[in-house]
Amino acid sequence: MESIPEEEHEMRFLALNFDSYGSTQKHFRGLDFSEKEEPWLRFRYKRCPLEGSGKTVFDFFSALLVVVVVPWKNFSVCSDMAPTQHNMAAVCYGPDDLRLVSIPVPEPAFNEVVLEVDSCGICGTDVHFLKEGGFGDQKLIRPLVLGHESAGVVRKVGSSVTHLKVGDRVAIEPAAGCRTCDLCKAGKYNVCLTGKHCPTKNHDGNCSNYFAHYADCCFKLPDHVTMEEGALLEPLAVGVYAGRRADIRLGSRVVIFGAGPIGLISLIVARAMGATRTVVLDLARASKRLEVAKKLGATAVIPIGAEDKEDDLVARIQQALGGPADRVLECTGSQPGMRISIRATRNAGIVCLVGLGNEEVQLPMVDAISREIQIITVMRYNHDYPAAMEIVSSGYVDVKPLVSHHFSLQDVNEAFRVAASGEGLKVMVHLTPRDSNNPVKFVN
Repeated sequence: MESIPEEEHEMRFLALNFDSYGSTQKHFRGLDFSEKEEPWLRFRYKRCPLEGSGKTVFDFFSALLVVVVVPWKNFSVCSDMAPTQHNMAAVCYGPDDLRLVSIPVPEPAFNEVVLEVDSCGICGTDVHFLKEGGFGDQKLIRPLVLGHESAGVVRKVGSSVTHLKVGDRVAIEPAAGCRTCDLCKAGKYNVCLTGKHCPTKNHDGNCSNYFAHYADCCFKLPDHVTMEEGALLEPLAVGVYAGRRADIRLGSRVVIFGAGPIGLISLIVARAMGATRTVVLDLARASKRLEVAKKLGATAVIPIGAEDKEDDLVARIQQALGGPADRVLECTGSQPGMRISIRATRNAGIVCLVGLGNEEVQLPMVDAISREIQIITVMRYNHDYPAAMEIVSSGYVDVKPLVSHHFSLQDVNEAFRVAASGEGLKVMVHLTPRDSNNPVKFVN
């Protein structure tokens, strides 16, 4: 190799078998691929120290690369169909400060695709960021792109991506682990401490025209599945994970607290998993949502009034179920919901906490312990997109009735107002004209 200045090094090689999702990712994104006079792929980088290490980027990569020389004409970093439009995004700057701003159009890393986002549902966690500046340890520390219930169209493909091509319609799983920590190796990527979970304080969401994401977290949609249904796979995957964690079985008697989108999806999933009797509870003022629960097949719905006592609600639940609940999915995160969940559950039953609400609660723990009630939690999902896709694409479940409102990206502030007020169920933001990417028109 010719002599190369200290500050800039070039090597003619094709990088294979990268550490796809580890700490190399942040350095890889800054590297520059270019073709010079010779027909070889040339890899340019600048020497810079790695964090917490005396090694350089070159030292770090040289240990991870298999180096071969290949003709440039046989190697393409990505498709030539690159997005050229402006990338408008819904960015939260603080409580009740949501702005539509232009951000850079991303380029894909070797293991990513760039997506033109079509539809994006508004989730309660998005509302928490906008209204309260976050939730738990996820606090707003910078302007943050919101949104994560999305589906889009592949517009650009990284060099190592083989299962997707430009034009494919995909559902986007917005949570990915680092792939190298103990949690990821144990199969718990959903709670990886350094993973790419969108949106969280360190990672933008995808309510933007264009979004780069790991290709293996993008699931190709069949032609008969609409983009809106693709976006709904995200909350559906939450419901699937909750149902699995709660071990819902054939003949289970299930109580669901909360008739919001996650509560209603949990109802759909519980019935799909074999629950034969289901009761949904919510505040009396949420009567329209309780009516939807009834239409979706709930055995009974119970409106909760301001004067209702715990004992009375427990009695009404057991009367509707014909006995205590086998499983409870608590989707409100409220102290009353958790307390009644424990009290309404049979001995050795399972209470699954799904919703985010009160940060601290007082619970009847002696009752729970003495009756050996399992109290478990769920966060996001854990490889549940394939199952969610299957039950939707096969027609086993229908999630379309959950969509109550449609807004264009230009009206994103009004969309968030409706979502936060509880006026509707699932509020869908369209970043492209409705049905422009649907072979079959969305009807619900």
